[in-house]
Amino acid sequence: MPYEWPPLIPGDSDEIARRVAAVLEDAWQRLEAKQREVIAKFADNPRTPYTLATLEEFKQAIRDFRQRVDQEARQFVQRQLPHLYEEGGRTAAEALGVTFTWTTFHRDALQSLAADSYADFLRRSEEAERMASQFYRAVRQAARREVPLLAAGNMTAKRAAKNLADRLAAKHKLTHVIYRNGARVPVRAWAEAATLAKSAVAYNAGTLNRSRQAGVSFVEVFDGSDCGWTSHQDPDKATGTLRAVEDAAEWPISHPRCRRAFGPRPDAQLPRQRSDGEKRSEHAYAPRAT
Repeated sequence: MPYEWPPLIPGDSDEIARRVAAVLEDAWQRLEAKQREVIAKFADNPRTPYTLATLEEFKQAIRDFRQRVDQEARQFVQRQLPHLYEEGGRTAAEALGVTFTWTTFHRDALQSLAADSYADFLRRSEEAERMASQFYRAVRQAARREVPLLAAGNMTAKRAAKNLADRLAAKHKLTHVIYRNGARVPVRAWAEAATLAKSAVAYNAGTLNRSRQAGVSFVEVFDGSDCGWTSHQDPDKATGTLRAVEDAAEWPISHPRCRRAFGPRPDAQLPRQRSDGEKRSEHAYAPRAT
């Protein structure tokens, strides 16, 4: 199948996320269309050779979907992630009055991030492929075991074939990807959420690594007013707080569509040691001086 979408051009995170989601949704819709075609032909003429020939077209559609995911994921990690990482690094550098250059330190960090992001895209797509492959195996098994028995009973072979096709369609719907934990997620939704999450992590990695490279120990958190530190529901609210660079690197975002960002605070110091009688805060907090 030719790759019909134009090459990915690095840019705005939201726009790129919509593009990646559209590409993968298009590939999935083609797979859905081929499934409907298989079911329609199965109901019309369930003879084994005819059914298996049509089913092979569906198998090819699964391979096409895998190829689309692979191509788009590679473009994203090779083009968009470096762009965002550098943006984050340059933003931190400007705040510190220094420059950003692609040192070995940053290249190694980006390589690790890209490998993780690429693998995550493939893991997510595997769930979609698993569902499609289950349908493929079910139809193949029905064609070999059940079709020869369709004329048995009091209904015609045609009616029995239609009933069997309806049963296969109902059991193997491809409108959503159903994960092993039972979650039902449209392909567009998981693709967009995954892309936004990886984009935010890449930008923040650039900021944090350039800050660390400059000897900065603390960063200020910019986030939604209701967003928690380790999850959106975490009562430990993030925005406006100071966090150690290491802690920020552990929680660059708290949920897939998180808008978290960081600013280096070279002026911040470790909180003074409190006596046992004083209440110790969980983390340092210092509003930016105006």
